Amino acid sequence: MPGPTANPILEIDGVTLAFGGVTALNGVSFEVAPGTITSVIGPNGAGKTSLFNTISGFYHPGAGHIRFRGDEITRLAAPLRAKLGLARTFQNIALFRGMTVLDNIKLGRHCHLHSGVLDALLYYGRARREEMRLRADIEERIIDFLEIDHIRNAPVAALSYGLQKRVEMARALAMQPQVLMLDEPVAGMNREETEDMARFILDVREEWGVTILMVEHDMGMVMDISDHVVVLNFGEVIAEGAPADVQADPEVIRAYLGSGNVAELRHRLRQAREAA
Repeated sequence: MPGPTANPILEIDGVTLAFGGVTALNGVSFEVAPGTITSVIGPNGAGKTSLFNTISGFYHPGAGHIRFRGDEITRLAAPLRAKLGLARTFQNIALFRGMTVLDNIKLGRHCHLHSGVLDALLYYGRARREEMRLRADIEERIIDFLEIDHIRNAPVAALSYGLQKRVEMARALAMQPQVLMLDEPVAGMNREETEDMARFILDVREEWGVTILMVEHDMGMVMDISDHVVVLNFGEVIAEGAPADVQADPEVIRAYLGSGNVAELRHRLRQAREAA
């Protein structure tokens, strides 16, 4: 495995997470270098989404540390992590389906707004100016960038699955992230939609300087655009490194394809039952 990054933007250090007798993460450690695309892969049930939920603050680990730009955030609430610069999308789309695309995107900036309750109720002065600046920024940068101007006033419920995924990414970008966490950004997409999303991810990194941490099952896309790949299996890191190195790792091949040894498979199933 590679040595530690000189100045990582995100550090996962010995993180362990358990639900009752089931250990979802067991001593997970890796670092994310600034300005890179780091992908977390692994078979179903490997602990990838649990890891994302722990980094973003929805779960608190039983052991280990999470550091963002060198600062400890392990026990920090999720909204405060978002304000620091950790934004994410979700495996299952989490948009407000009855609201328009524009209104959904604007909600992403809430953690950075400064207007008070009275300003918002009366909608004058600072609240109105802040709203106008927010709308201009979203329309001129994010909506144009993601090529969704034609649906800006459409209700989310009327959109295709692929466009909803793009809107969710737009809302995360509205949070002005330093690290953008994408949970299966191309799941359920056709080839054309997948290629478009891969292009947007690369452009976010290149043009906006945003670091990407991604969970994804599409191995073709992962290997094409990632700088660094971390492989989880049964809640543990079994390999990490450059995409080509990870692809050739025997432990990774075994995790995805199995060893062909029936006795070993039975032993693993017995271990899983005993752990449960």
